[in-house]
Amino acid sequence: MRETIHLACTECKRKNYTTEKSKDNTKDRLVLSKYCAWCGKHTDHKEEKS
Repeated sequence: MRETIHLACTECKRKNYTTEKSKDNTKDRLVLSKYCAWCGKHTDHKEEKS
């Protein structure tokens, strides 16, 4: 039941990461703090629509 999702930077809106999440356990959109190579700093990355 795991689904592949894309994470996009909240500042520059670029899709930087892919990960998996369980739709059963996590109903809301995932938000993680990740390093953005284009911004050059750690920013929040939100789950994008597939």
